[in-house]
Amino acid sequence: MSDSLERLYQAVIAARDLDPATSRTARLFQRGPSKMAKKLAEEAIEVVIDAVNGKTDAVIRESADLLYNLTVLWASAGVKPADVWREMERREDLLGIAEKLPKPVKSSKTSPIAPLPKATAVPAGRRRIVALEGRSLRKRH
Repeated sequence: MSDSLERLYQAVIAARDLDPATSRTARLFQRGPSKMAKKLAEEAIEVVIDAVNGKTDAVIRESADLLYNLTVLWASAGVKPADVWREMERREDLLGIAEKLPKPVKSSKTSPIAPLPKATAVPAGRRRIVALEGRSLRKRH
């Protein structure tokens, strides 16, 4: 899948300077990041609505639109797919691929707790055990 998103990203980069009259991608770049963000949010909402309504085919179509608009926003922000994949790998090393990083918990003095450490390489066959808020999470092989 990352290969497909990389190809999409490269196509978006190539299309950003095309004629906005004929290219949706060029038109989004011309209108700027706020319009890109609005389109991304609209697609996300459509995916959610279709999923809640049990419309699997629509979820698939709208998800493709969501990924397209996300990729356009990445390109505008100078984010490359490889940047996102590195962050996914970092999170996988910390918590496992199927977990989302927890939000920082504020103390009674309203100062956030220290952020999670950056991941370091873990030798093959060994996985890091991370304790968060009194829980122990193990990454499975």
